[in-house]
Amino acid sequence: MPSRFFARAVLALAAALATGTALAAPVDDAVADLQREWETIRYRTPTAQHAERFEALAGKAHKVVETYPGRAEPLIWNGIVVSTLAGAKGGLGALSLARDAKVMYEQALKFNPGALDGSAYNSLAVLYYKVPGWPVGFGDKARAKELLDKAVAINPKGIDANFFYGEYLVETGKPAEAVVYLERALAAPARPGREIADAGRRDEAKALLDKVRAQVAAR
Repeated sequence: MPSRFFARAVLALAAALATGTALAAPVDDAVADLQREWETIRYRTPTAQHAERFEALAGKAHKVVETYPGRAEPLIWNGIVVSTLAGAKGGLGALSLARDAKVMYEQALKFNPGALDGSAYNSLAVLYYKVPGWPVGFGDKARAKELLDKAVAINPKGIDANFFYGEYLVETGKPAEAVVYLERALAAPARPGREIADAGRRDEAKALLDKVRAQVAAR
């Protein structure tokens, strides 16, 4: 009798695990689709088409968020798409989009701060150091640093965490300190399935590093 009960328990556990895997796979696939489309637009599409393409992708990302409520990953990618759209559009509308993305990242952090290797910390930090400060916007360089510190702590070898920290240091007048982070970004391990994004980010990191080294040498 005990052995029969144990066998049933094992089968029930296996079924539960299988169900969990089945439930997890669709959201992972949906997020991967958003990633691939974003990086194709960002790095392989003419700049003149970015605003239109990212606006369409933002609609898709919003639907993924609605389909998987309570999951941080779709929220992060919705925020990334909307943030990128803000940069592509520019003008007064960009600030409203940046505020929308900020809310998405903050919600993602409430659900799971470590999701996607801490990407919500990275992405929210970028908004804080790029958006103008009060009274125009919500930009806050000190808050950006706090978020970047958390991102690097979660993913110390990550290409994005290190690139954005380096970019932040450049934009806050500390180019010499940025060198180590940009070098780490260039040495970051490859991310399976993110080849286009990795290549594009490395190009950005190399260009910024070359610029920084020239600035440091000129001092």
